[in-house]
Amino acid sequence: MNYTNLDQLESYKKLLGAEKKDLKKLLSKERVSSSSVKLGGDLKYNWASIPADDEIIRILQDLADEAELVEKYEEILRGKMMNPGEKRLVLHHLTRGNVLGEKVMYGEEDKEAFYSKEKAKIKDFSEKVHSGEIKGSTGKPFSTVCQIGIGGSDLGPRALYLALKGYERKMEAHFISNVDPDDAAEVIKSLDLERTLFILVSKSGTTQETLTNRDLVLAKLKETPIEGFVPNKHMVAVTSKTSPLASDKSLLASFFIDDFIGGRYSSTSAVGGVVLSLSYGYDTFSEILEGAHEEDVLSLNKDIKKNGALLDALLGVYLRNVLKYPATAILPYSQALSRFPAHLQQLDMESNGKHVNRFGKKVDYVTGPVIFGEPGTNGQHSFYQLLHQGTDIVPLQFIGFCNPQYGMDIITDGSFSQTKLNANLAAQIVAFALGKSDENPNKEFDGNRPSSLIYGSKLNAKNLGALLSHYENKVMFQGFVWNLNSFDQEGVQLGKVLAKKVLKGCEGDEVLKAYSDLLI
Repeated sequence: MNYTNLDQLESYKKLLGAEKKDLKKLLSKERVSSSSVKLGGDLKYNWASIPADDEIIRILQDLADEAELVEKYEEILRGKMMNPGEKRLVLHHLTRGNVLGEKVMYGEEDKEAFYSKEKAKIKDFSEKVHSGEIKGSTGKPFSTVCQIGIGGSDLGPRALYLALKGYERKMEAHFISNVDPDDAAEVIKSLDLERTLFILVSKSGTTQETLTNRDLVLAKLKETPIEGFVPNKHMVAVTSKTSPLASDKSLLASFFIDDFIGGRYSSTSAVGGVVLSLSYGYDTFSEILEGAHEEDVLSLNKDIKKNGALLDALLGVYLRNVLKYPATAILPYSQALSRFPAHLQQLDMESNGKHVNRFGKKVDYVTGPVIFGEPGTNGQHSFYQLLHQGTDIVPLQFIGFCNPQYGMDIITDGSFSQTKLNANLAAQIVAFALGKSDENPNKEFDGNRPSSLIYGSKLNAKNLGALLSHYENKVMFQGFVWNLNSFDQEGVQLGKVLAKKVLKGCEGDEVLKAYSDLLI
């Protein structure tokens, strides 16, 4: 397998020497209609507003072939050790289906069978909760679920839960993540504790913030002055088999993940599966898995014009490494995706925010961009001013749907609200690309600001799964291009280590003293 730094690849050298393109001259109706690639579900990826012509696309195809990007993806799917920093396999794709149809073994364990067993447990447990067979300790049925976790144990599952709020819910869900006690306090005060089921999510079973919030919740549960109330019978764990939580028999149930699924890639494992199955039913979670699996299969195509995740990744590399743009804005024109950019921040920046390659050697080129975003049209009234007229060009990725989830809409001024939403989306793409001349420099828009679009009929569970997988695979392919290990995250550790050094006695004004002490 060709694990070579990007700047040593002949195709990349050709890319650097290729003529830069004027987006204003490239963009046309014909280009818009001919620049879409099918994704999972009924989603499509359109790259018409990226300044790349046929020559650039040919070189990007050469880059994909020279760097053996799809072949490396296949190595992941076969269960090869693709996380060298932690000496682990990378198996999140297997949680939603076997893409190659080959057995994936670790020692004597069939990993597909392991994940299938956990999914069966999730289905059985969630159905028993919904039927009332599993109740709270005082005999009342559970009506609410609350997930306690941080990072990948919160961001992805929370984003997916919010994305489906237009669906009929079987249980309301809440999330506690921040170690700031006000986060837990705000959630707990709104709960009927007798009817709430807490999900404690920590792969290691030692995550400081999560265990602190668990103890805060348990302390509140123990204050409940109700005869027969047993706090631990209102809590389940999602953890690894080797964690301290796995041996806690006092909990209502335990569900297992393993070390081969990173937190930011864990939404299609029990980390997301338990809370989503309880909230919407296992069938809805299964539809998410189906959409993700469809996209995983499409990501095997070596033709970049038929592989949306690969094309998106390569165009992103072109924008980052050749055109030198430092950031990417994710702009979903869907309120349901309000927390999706936050999930993508972790997915992308924790995966590819690296300055050494997979062998621990420093690279001489830029890697992952800064990711940020906000739903449209809200963002238009916030940071779009900089995007349109700022001194930095920020590539944009729009996400849109033809129909609303709830089906509730009205006509005002001759059009539906959804029509207005999509009109704004389309207008922004054109405005960023073409700009506008004006005698008044303050009203002039330079244009030539690149964007892409992911669109579909409706944000349903299957399309949501495909969208999730698209970004996971895009980030994976970009990591391969940059010769990074996209599956470890050493950068999150230093602050935690230093925090433990000053934790004792660090209260109130002591925070400033602790800050000072660390500098000595």
